[in-house]
Amino acid sequence: MANTIKNQEDILAKLNIHELNPMQVEAISVIEKTTNTILLSPTGTGKTLAFLLPLIDTLDPNITDVQALILVPSRELAIQIEQVVRSMGSGFKVNAVYGGRPMSKDKIEIKHIPAILIGTPGRIADHFSNDRFSKDSIKTLILDEFDKSLEVGFEYDMRGIINQLPALNKRILTSATQSVKIPGFVRLDQPVTINYLTKSIASKLAIKTVISPSKNKNQTVLELLLHIGNEPVIIFCSLRDSIDHLSAFLERNNISQACFSGGMEQKDRERSLIKFRNGSCQVLIATDLASRGIDIPEMKYIIHYELPRDPEEFTHRNGRTARVDSKGTAYVVAWEKENIPAFVKKSNPVNISTKAPFKPQFWATLFISGGRKDKISKGDIAGLLFKQGNINKDQIGEIELKQDCAFVAVPVSIATKLVQKLNNTRLKKKKVRITII
Repeated sequence: MANTIKNQEDILAKLNIHELNPMQVEAISVIEKTTNTILLSPTGTGKTLAFLLPLIDTLDPNITDVQALILVPSRELAIQIEQVVRSMGSGFKVNAVYGGRPMSKDKIEIKHIPAILIGTPGRIADHFSNDRFSKDSIKTLILDEFDKSLEVGFEYDMRGIINQLPALNKRILTSATQSVKIPGFVRLDQPVTINYLTKSIASKLAIKTVISPSKNKNQTVLELLLHIGNEPVIIFCSLRDSIDHLSAFLERNNISQACFSGGMEQKDRERSLIKFRNGSCQVLIATDLASRGIDIPEMKYIIHYELPRDPEEFTHRNGRTARVDSKGTAYVVAWEKENIPAFVKKSNPVNISTKAPFKPQFWATLFISGGRKDKISKGDIAGLLFKQGNINKDQIGEIELKQDCAFVAVPVSIATKLVQKLNNTRLKKKKVRITII
C-alpha cells in the first residue's frame, strides 16, 4: 500500500523542485491523456521526472504485482532511475535489475514484488523467461533512451519482452536524438511526439580547440587540467587503451582521477561514479558510455581526448555541459597534424599556458559494508562518524546508501585514522568493515 506522499506537489516539494520546466509541463500533460508518447529532449533537461510524475499517478496501491516496466540500455541508467523514484517518496516499491551483478541479488530484491521494475533488456528477459513474477498487471512500458535500447544487439530481447505484455495500454519512449526507426514490434500506434530537440534555446556551449604538438596528447591534457584548475572534468576517449594510458600518466602527475568504461566490472564502474560525484577525484576518464544515462553533476568542462566517429555521440558528450541555462566549455585536444571531422565546429586554438590555482585533493571515500537491507540509514552513518570518529559536520561529505553497502566522503587528511578507529565496529546491529576506496 502506498503512503500518502504520492501527488505531484508533495513529490516536487520532497525533491526541492520549485518549478517544472516547459518541456516537463507539456510532457506530463500529454502523457497523462495519451496512449503512446515519444518524448525527444536534450540530455540534462529532466526527461526522467517528466515520465515518472505521470507514471506514479497511474499506479494502483491495491495491486501487488508489477504495474510499470522501464527498459533502459545501461546499468547506470537503471540505477539512476531507481534512485530518482526512491527519492520521490511515493511509497510504491521500485527495483532495478541489470547484468553485471549476481542474479541472487535480483531474486532477493524482487521477492517482494515492486510496482515499478527497471532493467536492461537481457536481465528483464531472463526474469520473464523464468516467470519470477506475473506480467498480467504491467500496463505501462517506458523505453528510456530508446535509440540505444532499440539497437540491433537488444532487438531479440526487446521483441520477446514486449510480446509477453498482454495488458499493455500505455507506451512512453524517450530519447535525446531522433534518428532511429522504431520497429513494428513496439506497436507504437499513432504516437504523440513532443520534440524539444528543435526548440532548444541558443546553446551556451563554447567549443575550443587545444593543439597538441605530439601525437601522444597526455602532456597537453595535463597542461589543460592545470589551466582549468580545481574543477570536475570528464575526459572522453574512444579507446579503452587510451583510458588506461592516460589514467596512469595523470596518476603519476598527482591528478586524482577515476576510469569508466564498458570493459570494467560493474562494481568498479559504480565506485568511479561515486568518487567523482562526491569530489574524491577531479577527473573522470571515460568512453561514450558516460555521455548519457549516468548520474553525475553538471560539468563546466569536458575534454575530447579522442573524437567519436558519430556526430550524435559528439553532441551527447557535449550534453554533459552547458545544460539548460548554464554555460559550459568543450575542449577538443587535437594533434597538430590530426584531421578534425566536419561535424566539429572549428575554432582558433586557445592558449593554455596560464595556470589556475591548484589545491591538493580534499576528499577521500570510505566504503562501509552495510546498507539499507541492514536497516542502516544515512543518519546512522553520520552518527557513527560524529560519536566514535570524533569529527564535525564539516568533515562529512556526501553519503551514498546502497542496498548492501554505503560510501561516505571524508577529508583525505583523516581518512586513514578513521579507518583504523572505526573498522570492525558495530553500526546498528551489524559489524561493518570500513576501508578507503
